[in-house]
Amino acid sequence: MTNSIQEIRDADFLFVIGSNTSEAHPIIAMEMKRAVRRGANLVVADPRAIWMTNIASRHLKLKPGTDVWLLNAMAHVIINEGLTDDAFIEANTEDFEQVRAKVQSYTPEEAEKICGVSAEDIRKTAREYATTEKAGIYYTLGITEHTHGTDNVYGLANLVLMTGHLGKASTGMNPLRGQNNVQGANDAGATPVFFPGYQSVGDPEVQSRYEKSWGVPLSDQPGLNLNQMIKEAGKSIKGMFVMGEDIVISEPNVAMLEEGLNKIDFLVVLDLFFNETTRFADVVLPGACFAEKEGVFTNSERRVQRVRKAVEPPGQALPDWEILVALANACGADWDFPDASTIYDEYVRDADKFSGISHERLDTEGGLQWPCTTPDDPGTTFLHEGGVLRGKGLFTAIDYKPSYECATSDYPLVLSTGRTLYHYNAATQTLRESGSVMKQPEAFVELHPKDAGKRGIEDGALVAIKTRRGTVECRALLSRQVRRGCIWMPFHFADARANLLTVDVGDSVTGTAEYKVCAAEVTLVQAPEKDTELYPGCYASIQGPE
Repeated sequence: MTNSIQEIRDADFLFVIGSNTSEAHPIIAMEMKRAVRRGANLVVADPRAIWMTNIASRHLKLKPGTDVWLLNAMAHVIINEGLTDDAFIEANTEDFEQVRAKVQSYTPEEAEKICGVSAEDIRKTAREYATTEKAGIYYTLGITEHTHGTDNVYGLANLVLMTGHLGKASTGMNPLRGQNNVQGANDAGATPVFFPGYQSVGDPEVQSRYEKSWGVPLSDQPGLNLNQMIKEAGKSIKGMFVMGEDIVISEPNVAMLEEGLNKIDFLVVLDLFFNETTRFADVVLPGACFAEKEGVFTNSERRVQRVRKAVEPPGQALPDWEILVALANACGADWDFPDASTIYDEYVRDADKFSGISHERLDTEGGLQWPCTTPDDPGTTFLHEGGVLRGKGLFTAIDYKPSYECATSDYPLVLSTGRTLYHYNAATQTLRESGSVMKQPEAFVELHPKDAGKRGIEDGALVAIKTRRGTVECRALLSRQVRRGCIWMPFHFADARANLLTVDVGDSVTGTAEYKVCAAEVTLVQAPEKDTELYPGCYASIQGPE
């Protein structure tokens, strides 16, 4: 996230794309609501009507998987109408001419045919974004969970660079992180291609530095990403350690994953509670929750904040770091970490972006945003001030690639999945909480009334959703939130697992699976009883246009 959360309230143009912000990121959504109340222009690009479309000046209800057409068409307008920031491009970027040439064929009129957004709306949005000084882009998994998710991100980056909306307050390109410390996990090197601080494992200088620091030989080859690991479970991967994630709920094409978990030699799960994945585990280790341990969390805006123990862990539960240190030493290591602060000091020692942050500073000063490189560095509110960090911002020419699965005569609907306000990811915690369950006790599928009518489906009917990977039954919610030809399901519920249906083909760069587009069909199982009542969440009253 290039900019800070608090800057959102001062923005004059907010382009929210592929993000159900009010449900997945409600605190950030509050800042967006403040901006709109102050007079900011909000444009939402999403295949569904969401709560944020209620306050938006425009909803670009594009067809799932056609983001590249929309973004390239916006770039076409900005370039051909002379709305680019030529001084910024000249001083701070490279390869702009490649993008200029590429987007000439992506006219708004052609984009309208492909993505279903009117050429007029595309032109208006492009002009408003380019000509507003404080204009920011905000996106989440609706952009990245595609086989061409990296191209989607490149398309957004192109818009930021050609308009010069970078290195200034209330602008930038802002991916909103979906969990409280997923940013911190990536910062610390929990990826197959980076050491801590996003230092490449293939860089000989970095590898040598960490071999000296850690006192062990290290591979210069990238590891497997999550999508690759899931496919190799029970094959080349004979053992697996799963921490804090219920992969049997959250991973795509989960029937294939279950086959792998049944074949795996040894599975360890570390979590707060028993979940669907623990059914396959040989050992379950009880972890401590956030209020039962010391450490740091890093949020979406790169702000590192202290976590402090409020209560002791129950029973045999331990903080994650204590479990990992004990396991390492049982395997022959000689790790001597007396507390979480010592571990953090080692982590930042060799990662310049964070080297000015310590538990002691966080205890006295509060949260600090990286880069923060020295003990007196106040941190960085927004990135790229005074120039792009890599030296030159890189434009990337991209072409539209269709999604892996498109609608067919056998599977004429397009299924997307996502989150709701009342449940959190795999719902390991929230389905144990009576208030959340009361608000939303069961799964549902959103279906356009016209599509439902063709299939004899009434609101509240029990239906079967079928894809090439399996079938799931749940209640139908008739709603014009979704486009005709599209359906939508939350993935939280173990008794109606949406990820039995989804595609496990991933993006060629990141491996992120295409949760947002897969071909499906819906059939009636049982008509609704007269007293059937649905609990679809806080947005049930939203009804999009026909």
